[in-house]
Amino acid sequence: MKLTEVKEHMQKTVDATQRSFNSIRTGRANTALLDRVMVDYYGTETPLKSLANITTPDASTILIQPYDKNSLAQIEKAISMSDLGLTPNNDGQVIRLNIPPLTSERRQELVKTASKLAEEGRVGLRNIRRDAIDEVRKQEKNHDISEDESRDLQDEIQKITDKFTKKIDELLAAKEQDITTV
Repeated sequence: MKLTEVKEHMQKTVDATQRSFNSIRTGRANTALLDRVMVDYYGTETPLKSLANITTPDASTILIQPYDKNSLAQIEKAISMSDLGLTPNNDGQVIRLNIPPLTSERRQELVKTASKLAEEGRVGLRNIRRDAIDEVRKQEKNHDISEDESRDLQDEIQKITDKFTKKIDELLAAKEQDITTV
């Protein structure tokens, strides 16, 4: 495994962690909240964002305008069934989601959720590091590289891992700040 491959895999892990953070609700309306909502549209599970125009007219409202008016009921049902804890308001044309202010207990729960997601990201990085170091040791055992080269590569892999772990920690700190800001 080349160092560029290790960096690419780790960057993908960081990006996945960022997307997970985006789906955590803060006190403000954010269209990314609906990224994981799937709608049963004519028998097919379809992402909500491909069925409707989703906007935030103000800080506490998400407006969902379906491209097909017939899908309003399915969209409303999918949002109600999701784990968002939001109640959709359907006026026959659009669906409005009012984002209530978060209680301090709910903020703490969301901070814990963000921490768990960050830890999952770190575990992913450590798994990539382990695989890369195993590959280097295998090359050393097969005499494809020297002991010194092996040690240098392992040190470099550790430095890359530390760099990407720091990125995840920075993302977590920013998300915690976002969640706890009233």
